[in-house]
Amino acid sequence: MIDARKTTTPRAVYIHIPFCTNKCHYCDFNSYVLKGQPVNEYLDALEREIERTVKAVPPGGIDTIFVGGGTPTVLLPDQMEKFLRIVRTYFDTTSGSLEFSMEANPGTTDAEKLQAMKEGGVNRISFGVQSFDNELLAGIGRIHNTDDVYRSLENARSVGFTNMSIDLMFGLPKQTLQTMSATLDEALRLELPHYSIYSLKVEENTLFHTLYHKNQLPLPDEDEELQMFLLIMERLKNAGYEQYEISNFARAGYESRHNSAYWLNHSYYGLGAGAHGYVHGERHVNIKGIQPYIDGSRSELPRLDQFEVTRREAMEDFMMVGLRLLRGVRDADFHRQFGENMDAVFGDTIQRLRGKGLLDVVDGGCRLSEQGLLLGNEVFAEFLSEEKDAK
Repeated sequence: MIDARKTTTPRAVYIHIPFCTNKCHYCDFNSYVLKGQPVNEYLDALEREIERTVKAVPPGGIDTIFVGGGTPTVLLPDQMEKFLRIVRTYFDTTSGSLEFSMEANPGTTDAEKLQAMKEGGVNRISFGVQSFDNELLAGIGRIHNTDDVYRSLENARSVGFTNMSIDLMFGLPKQTLQTMSATLDEALRLELPHYSIYSLKVEENTLFHTLYHKNQLPLPDEDEELQMFLLIMERLKNAGYEQYEISNFARAGYESRHNSAYWLNHSYYGLGAGAHGYVHGERHVNIKGIQPYIDGSRSELPRLDQFEVTRREAMEDFMMVGLRLLRGVRDADFHRQFGENMDAVFGDTIQRLRGKGLLDVVDGGCRLSEQGLLLGNEVFAEFLSEEKDAK
């Protein structure tokens, strides 16, 4: 039986820089306040991991590289140059079609650092803006303000960056439909090629989680949050952006190719402290702490956990992540990965969800309906309930 996961070499690379200027109140990512951290030693450890990784699974053509965090742009210009030199040493970044993205925080991107990024091969920047309301920004623990956003975007344009995105959030404490609308006004005025707009999730091990359980987190109610999402979709559509994934909107040709690799359930290298990877049908997560990661990289790959994804689990993953794309999932892609037709494995579930009005069956596959788009988690969960053995 075909299982392309076992032999496909990743064409996508994720690299984690775990340092931040501060920890935001909602953040559960593997990140650490920069002050006093052994940054150069971390970069050395990262190089050791990359070297061992590409020796074990040599890369072919690389389509996308994504540097996340943390806040990668807290690296000093010389550290940024060192980091990008490491990346270029082990991955071919010369392809004219490569998408090389880096996350950035407004206020951490002066012209010198941006120039180092551009010269090092970065050609796409994703700014973590979250809101254009300064009071809301302070309330969620962000240390930038709207002036920092405008200045950072101008700095990026001045050194030649054109492919830029910003992240926004909705469902924040004390946020209203009116303040969300005002943020969209400011965001769309920038006329960027890409916007990512996520709903707040209260995660464990965050300040917001503590406040939530003390009834001290004044979140919008479910109906108001839904109205925000509907407003976001309407405003972005009217401004000429395609909603190509539940939380992502782009001008034609500017969709995030790296994130699309995740949604298509493709394999990818995952490098750095706490990073996740998916290679040859196995998922791994790296050691999370900075010093333990550095120490762990000295003699072997710095793994915290590594496990095989069963064929059945991979099929479920394919459906759940693929249905986040508004184009939906295609039987041809499913057959290419698994050598079976999608209906043979999930036909009953697809028809059940179609009957509920949550899926639309289209030529060659299926996708979320308008109602399903609002109830995505309910749809995704259905693909975990099949009892059929798919070995």
